[in-house]
Amino acid sequence: MIRQVKSGITADVARSLADQVKATVEGILADIEARGDAAVRELSEKFDRWQPERFRLSQAEIDASVDALPERTIEDIRFAQAQIRRFAEIQRAALRDVEEETFPGVILGHRNIPVASVGCYVPGGKYPMVASAHMSVLTAKVAGVARVIACAPPHGGGHNDAIVAAMHLAGADEIYCLGGVQAVGAMAIGTETVEAVDMLVGPGNAYVAEAKRQLFGRVGIDLLAGPTETLVIADESCDGELVATDLLGQAEHGPTSPAILLTNSQTLIDETMAEIDRQLQTLETADVAGQAWRDYGQIILCDTEAEMLAEADRLASEHVQVMTRNPDYFLDHLTNYGALFLGQETNVSYGDKVIGTNHTLPTQRAARYTGGLWVGKFIKTCTYQKVSPEATATIGEYCSRLCALEGFAGHKAQADVRVARYGNR
Repeated sequence: MIRQVKSGITADVARSLADQVKATVEGILADIEARGDAAVRELSEKFDRWQPERFRLSQAEIDASVDALPERTIEDIRFAQAQIRRFAEIQRAALRDVEEETFPGVILGHRNIPVASVGCYVPGGKYPMVASAHMSVLTAKVAGVARVIACAPPHGGGHNDAIVAAMHLAGADEIYCLGGVQAVGAMAIGTETVEAVDMLVGPGNAYVAEAKRQLFGRVGIDLLAGPTETLVIADESCDGELVATDLLGQAEHGPTSPAILLTNSQTLIDETMAEIDRQLQTLETADVAGQAWRDYGQIILCDTEAEMLAEADRLASEHVQVMTRNPDYFLDHLTNYGALFLGQETNVSYGDKVIGTNHTLPTQRAARYTGGLWVGKFIKTCTYQKVSPEATATIGEYCSRLCALEGFAGHKAQADVRVARYGNR
């Protein structure tokens, strides 16, 4: 039996909050559409108290940000980017163009073509999310995107040197100090000073995720990556200290970040709840993590691993950390997750910052139908066909009859003219 030991906010409250976000975002995007740069400037002042002479950073400003950082910080950024680049290159190599003769005289194929231009959003209002620059800009460049622009909000009264350095070292072609919906809207809609892109990528808060949802169709998006979610699956082989640390370590992302413990051990629940209370006394980000745990945290108790598996698939969480005796059971059977972290030795923080997999992942149960950001998200797989005169006569006869079956006279004519022209050779 599956029992809810601790619940987060109700579905009705969540829907009400989502409706408020939707209406706010609609108004902001309409304003950007109507007034361009003027709207962006006013919105930046309103939400970030940031109204510089220009939002795009000059090369001198970029160089100054790189020079301002300690050598160790630059080395750390380069190390993380090397891991992310290597895995992205492995993924890119798995995508290959194909061309085959599928029927005598019929050549079919596909080409993997990078998107022409991409806008990357890097969160940085509360925390300077340096890693998000690697995950979006670098991955797009490995995929072959020609123009990559990147936006991050001001942090501490101006652009954040570490974010700017990471964007630059990852290969960004244009860097803007601009945040929130106004940044996403400017990149997708375009303004007098920002040329519109073909695709938006990157995580963000609920407003950024909603903006991407509303802009989808006008531009492509990677996925709906809203407030961070984490699910810890653990049994009695794990201890409350590890579970509490990993739950709070993701809850600190923001006050609306769900953190869930899924277990078959009441003892582990008791240990974890006591540990959460203890750690919140000393955690520097306890104000955020504590609120997220209070309002959005959940504990779910199951009797069996099979129930834990079924509940995890229903939740379809962004991050799923498995700390059980046999974590490979979940690797072999779990189907709905953004990224999987197996065993007590690993954790979500590794994936967020440095290990090489991408941290831009599906939230709000989108893992039921999509994976996370990877080089393939920046690639259009486009098909083509070539047909010989002999083959077109044969294929055309089949096509003509099938078009007649559906009542498509114009389609039928396309086949018939070729049968007539090439069939008697």
